[in-house]
Amino acid sequence: MNAVGGYRCGTVAIAGRPNVGKSTLLNALLGQKLSIVTPKAQTTRHRILGVLSRPEFQLLLLDTPGLHAGRGRRLNQAMNREAMAAITGADAALLVADATRWTDEDEAVLARLVAAGLPVVLVLNKVDRVRPRGRLLPLLQELGTRHSFAAIVPISALHGDNLERLLTAVAALLPESQPLFPLDQVTDRSERFLAGEILREQLTLQLHEELPYGIAVEIERYEDLPDGRLAIDAVIWVERESQRSIVIGAGGQRLKSVGRAARLELNRVLERRVHLSTWVRVREGWTDDDRLLGQLGYESR
Repeated sequence: MNAVGGYRCGTVAIAGRPNVGKSTLLNALLGQKLSIVTPKAQTTRHRILGVLSRPEFQLLLLDTPGLHAGRGRRLNQAMNREAMAAITGADAALLVADATRWTDEDEAVLARLVAAGLPVVLVLNKVDRVRPRGRLLPLLQELGTRHSFAAIVPISALHGDNLERLLTAVAALLPESQPLFPLDQVTDRSERFLAGEILREQLTLQLHEELPYGIAVEIERYEDLPDGRLAIDAVIWVERESQRSIVIGAGGQRLKSVGRAARLELNRVLERRVHLSTWVRVREGWTDDDRLLGQLGYESR
């Protein structure tokens, strides 16, 4: 992992309000699925590290939970701490915003990045939705007056537009350093963690508006079987018995559908056959339970 002269390596926080496309951007930059993506706000609950290695640089990209106002439940507080920890330890930040609207929440996230003293690249995502196209240039000019951004880069993470320009802009902000990870490593997260995230993604996609906020996934077993399959036992935590009924569905059909879709996605992502078993359990108030939050990988204090 020795670096030649001029090689750059550093940590880049991908920050922004909820549901602006941060996880889609991380996956697009890496060229593979690492962070789960759904239309629902605050899908990302943990910091997800993606390692992007090129001959000239290594970017340590941290996808963060969407920063949101208010204290709320301990789960909300833990998610905000996850995001702020990523920002505090970063060398630079990507502020991802929806090109169709700039909000007070965007302004608040920008203020936190500025307070942290980070160079900030403003990433205007979803530019393919800006209509008419003539609105884009005035928008770029107006946003440029809000802060001395290191760069403003309009992109479409979904379609992969302008990502190379973005990489060039952010790599220039990083210190000269040897790579910190092996060049073929793409994350520090385990497959066990990714399995739980993929199941939570399918729950979010299939339950839509019925999805309880207080839902989480815990992997209890992750074991190789003699026939070559991978056995995964997962517990889906909810806060009330009524939520358990929603997740299971009539005759257990919804849980079966979620499990089937998650298994197929796990087969694809892990490139092996998976035997997935799921249970739905109730623990009232788990989103304010420090012990269970810690068990689920959140920094509860």
